[in-house]
Amino acid sequence: MESNWAAEHLQTIRTLMERSALYRHALAPIMLFAGLIGALATAVGLIFHLDLPRSFGVLWLGAAVVTIAGAFFIVRRQALKNRELFWSPPTRRVALALVPPLTAGLILGVIFTLVRTRGGVDFTLLLPFLWALFYGCALHTAGFFMPRGVKWFGWIYVGLASGALLFLALVQPEVELNAHWLMGFFFGALHLAYGTYLYLTEKGKNAA
Repeated sequence: MESNWAAEHLQTIRTLMERSALYRHALAPIMLFAGLIGALATAVGLIFHLDLPRSFGVLWLGAAVVTIAGAFFIVRRQALKNRELFWSPPTRRVALALVPPLTAGLILGVIFTLVRTRGGVDFTLLLPFLWALFYGCALHTAGFFMPRGVKWFGWIYVGLASGALLFLALVQPEVELNAHWLMGFFFGALHLAYGTYLYLTEKGKNAA
């Protein structure tokens, strides 16, 4: 039993290493799609002034659902195109790595969405930073089974969110921020930048 588990584990690791380039190729459209959804949700929130906790939470949790569904479709299409099994052991490992931090962020988002503003404290301003932290942790964890750049991308989220929170708490606590702009930066601009980087470097490799 133990030898079978070890053999299956080694085979999974070997498959992950072999598919690293495939996963990197699939990441570019996923990141670009996520960035476009983030930019669109930012525009909707700003135009329609969806600033109340409930409307803010519904908008961005809905954007997250659309992004996850779109990523699922892109990965599935890529697997069919390459005649690969979609729900393979490596894919399960990546999914299981993502689930805990993303679930924690989801639960926290739902709680903060339902909590009303008390004592002048707007809880929605904390959500972009907390979501960025959980998302960065999810990317870093999944990066153990994917290209190295994913781990660094996760560190960017953790570093930026942590640094911004420390700056606001210790240096400039009175700075007025807009939660939609913060979400647009974290989940729109950063995704678009990373997706563009992946697309251009992949294109350069193919040309070479």
